[in-house]
Amino acid sequence: MSEEQTATPTQAAPDDANDLRGFHFRRLLGKPLTWVLIGIEVVVIGVVLAVYVGPAIGGAAALAAFLLGLLAVFAIADSRAEQSFFETYATQNGLELGGRNPLPEATPLLCKGNDRYAERTLSGPFADDVEGILALYTYEEESTDADGDRQTNYYHYTVGLVSVPECAAHVPQLYCRRKSGLRSLEKLEDAFRSTERVHLESEALAERYEIFSGKEQDQVWLRRLFSPTFIVWLGEEAPKKFAFELVAGTLCCFVNGHRGSAAELDMIRAASATVARRLLEESQETSSPPPPS
Repeated sequence: MSEEQTATPTQAAPDDANDLRGFHFRRLLGKPLTWVLIGIEVVVIGVVLAVYVGPAIGGAAALAAFLLGLLAVFAIADSRAEQSFFETYATQNGLELGGRNPLPEATPLLCKGNDRYAERTLSGPFADDVEGILALYTYEEESTDADGDRQTNYYHYTVGLVSVPECAAHVPQLYCRRKSGLRSLEKLEDAFRSTERVHLESEALAERYEIFSGKEQDQVWLRRLFSPTFIVWLGEEAPKKFAFELVAGTLCCFVNGHRGSAAELDMIRAASATVARRLLEESQETSSPPPPS
């Protein structure tokens, strides 16, 4: 059996990619080919500059080439560590790991930018009764500065996508977004929205979120959806910077940034499952026939 087959980075499940970085770095440094390639780079650069510029410059350049070689090895190790972490996480949680893929443009977040894609996907169970897609999502926006130079800005999110078609007839669109802006400007801002602000009797929730629904939304149904326990969960227990969008039965839960630890990924999967369950519970309760008299 080969070294690649027998070597194991760690006996316990890694908490994140950092747990595996040192393992892959040491493995690469243990390969003769690594040192051969670094040595060739050092000799070529050092000798050329020593001959044409001077020995001192050649020596300094050789040292710089050696350090750059080590940095390149570290970058490769970092990439392999990240891949190994997600492979292990997927296997241990019964998920299917995917690479760069488009996501359905089903909600406002998933439609943003000039280009948009998932850099990694993890598809499968979020909970015993909820299936979904966990994705490291990026959208790009191109802009032009005053000098006419084009630049691209990258925006990163970790999203949990769950299909909840049962709720589409009851709540066609619902947006639970992180609080931003001043309350004094809410009425002015709302005058230009195509959605309607939802007001719930929870100061803790109002300080953390802005909630919007379609203007034709059944407000009685919506208030049943936001039960006291669900309001407490959103206001006190949901992950930091958590938000969600719901359009036509597609639920997109998200937090800012690409999350790369098992604890964070578990938390986003669990939070997405919590929202999906609540939508499903209220939809099924509303749709179920009344009990016989």
